[in-house]
Amino acid sequence: MLRFSRSKIFATLAIILIGLSLAVPSFFSKEQRDGFVNALPKAIQWMVPTRAIVLGLDLQGGSQLLLEVDQNDLVGGMVKGLRDEVRGVLQREGVRSEGGIQTLKRGVQVRIPDAAGRAKVLPKLRELSQPIQNALVGPGGGSTLDIAEQPDGLIQLSFTDAGLNERTRKAVTQGIEVIRRRLDSTGTLEPSIQQQGADRILIQVPGLQDPQRLEALLGSTAKLEFRMLADSPSGDVDLLPNKDEGGAKVPVERRVMADGSELTDAQPAFDTQTNEPMVSFKFNLKGAQKFGQATSENVGRRMAIVLDGVVQSAPVIRSAITGGSGQITGNFTVQQANDLSVLLRAGALPAKFIVVERRVVGPGLGRDSIEAGKLATGVAAILVIAFMFLTYGTFGFIANIALIVHVGLILGLMSVLEATMTLPGIAGIVLTIGTAVDSNVLIYERMREEARAGRSLVSALQAGFDRAFATIIDSNSTMAIAAIILFFMGSGPVKGFAVVFILGILTTVITAVTLTRMMIALWYRWARPKALPF
Repeated sequence: MLRFSRSKIFATLAIILIGLSLAVPSFFSKEQRDGFVNALPKAIQWMVPTRAIVLGLDLQGGSQLLLEVDQNDLVGGMVKGLRDEVRGVLQREGVRSEGGIQTLKRGVQVRIPDAAGRAKVLPKLRELSQPIQNALVGPGGGSTLDIAEQPDGLIQLSFTDAGLNERTRKAVTQGIEVIRRRLDSTGTLEPSIQQQGADRILIQVPGLQDPQRLEALLGSTAKLEFRMLADSPSGDVDLLPNKDEGGAKVPVERRVMADGSELTDAQPAFDTQTNEPMVSFKFNLKGAQKFGQATSENVGRRMAIVLDGVVQSAPVIRSAITGGSGQITGNFTVQQANDLSVLLRAGALPAKFIVVERRVVGPGLGRDSIEAGKLATGVAAILVIAFMFLTYGTFGFIANIALIVHVGLILGLMSVLEATMTLPGIAGIVLTIGTAVDSNVLIYERMREEARAGRSLVSALQAGFDRAFATIIDSNSTMAIAAIILFFMGSGPVKGFAVVFILGILTTVITAVTLTRMMIALWYRWARPKALPF
């Protein structure tokens, strides 16, 4: 126990120094961190830690939005996609329907009186129903569609509850990624984006005091489509409002020539003739080919540029556009053109999200929370340090050094993870201060009992660590289980508390056992005591 090799001492100190150095960036602003790193030679910039703890909404103020998947919009998009798939099956198999494809609330129906035609189509329609995949056990959670055949030739395809739930889950997952790209493109610092429940997303942007701007960026689906204006409102068309004509509805073909998923870039620009803001875009290779073919086949016709179901503009195709680029005009302001380019670059949301709750926290309240948290942490640390020193003397001083390192390692780990520090997180740090010295108390009291039983000092020190270790592991394991349950079942501030508490438990084992043991071993070699100092 008292034999620590130099290599082990150096390794322990190196790990502690690295952990503490990771916490340093959190005490400086982003501008200060970037300035320091940029002043260093590029060869060593990668060695300097730059990640920092993110202050939560309750500590620095900002904006919060709670978004929820619009189930009507989601189901409507699913029904529209199913209708197109069914139409494609009928066309490929050469089967004609009676009365066309009719949409239902949660599906579509098509009437095929010819028995031979139904026999050809039904197997292909059943292929549209996919099994629900479980991430752990694979297929087995049901299918996405129910397909029913009536004696009169009517075939109904309806989405199952499992299919709707699966599509909602995917919409939330994809929505989080799209929202993150949108916020990152605006230069917004350190947003927190989390799933809440099955169909909600919680977005917190510390430091942002303009929730309207945030809502404008996130409220738009940014679904961009290039479709042709129809000659008449009848047939396979949609009546969509035209922005250039004051919102008057115009017939637009349902067939999509190209869409925003095939864009590689979108940037705000100015029209060289009118000097009005606009958005220029570029397609990828596949999109450029589709766009070029569509424009070459429809020279002289008007192409509708549709964004979220609104025709932004409908220019006449003068010639084939084969360069893979184009422009979107529509009486934009500079801010609107910039925001639209951000939305197009980030991609379209898989469904419409509605704002359930909006909240703004002022920076003054955040500063008050920080001061209250500092005061609570400081008072707790001083009282614990004083108690340990008065009760255990030199060993209490060693425990206090381990305690300071313990808090520093927590901050270092949080910096690496870029975790969000909230008021409950500060409460977690205060709590881990108590639990950290609790391990030292167990060790020291065990040493005292062994010394009273007549053991030698070396034997008592050894037994104190060995026999208390199992108790420390058991107590910390039970606390870790509770913290893990809080993390997976809680949300928001509860998760923040759980993260800090879990990190505190991990660092407790390092500081209260390894570091304390090493310092006591070094103390024994230097002082050569005859009895415990307490």
